[in-house]
Amino acid sequence: WKMNGVKKEIDGIIDFLKAGPISADVEVVVGVPAIYLEYVKNNLPSSVAASAQNAYKVPKGAFTGEISPAMILDIGVSWVILGHSERRNVFGESDELISEKVVHALDSGLSVVACIGEKLEEREAGKTEAVVFQQIKAIADKIKDWSKVVVAYEPVWAIGTGKTATPQQAQEVHRKLREWLSKNVSESVAQSTQIVYGGSVTATNCKELAKEADIDG
Repeated sequence: WKMNGVKKEIDGIIDFLKAGPISADVEVVVGVPAIYLEYVKNNLPSSVAASAQNAYKVPKGAFTGEISPAMILDIGVSWVILGHSERRNVFGESDELISEKVVHALDSGLSVVACIGEKLEEREAGKTEAVVFQQIKAIADKIKDWSKVVVAYEPVWAIGTGKTATPQQAQEVHRKLREWLSKNVSESVAQSTQIVYGGSVTATNCKELAKEADIDG
């Protein structure tokens, strides 16, 4: 939930998740600020997992302010989100750095939500496919095992803006991503990899998005 929440507010989120009900068919993972990761992990219902929002590309060292996959695993958390649009566009993380972080996280044993997505000017210039293919290629070039990777398509222009890609717009990009994986990685990876959508998703529009064939969450 980005850089939001103090314990009192987090307790409310945990109570909401405990109340549910959450379908057994759905895997729920919440992205928690690092300082509260262990607290949230220890208090979530067993049906919900906690995820770090970021991690660095090495297990330890003189990288003040960063956290490593080893630290995340040490407190019993098994997920990390990498390449989120805010890491790319606010903090300037490159495709190359993100791919290095994904590889190290996977090699360490974490499951990874790998985020990709285009800016508004890139979509309006007809560059959506070129941008997301470049971002996914940087990751695909370095990893061999996709079993712990979830791809998150998050168009930057739809994150927190109130603008949402229509189910059809999102489905089209998801379909193209699956085709890219089939052509450039393997058909089995294309079919088994979860591709989820993010960007101004609400309780109102999530069901319509989820009905699309290639949107897995």
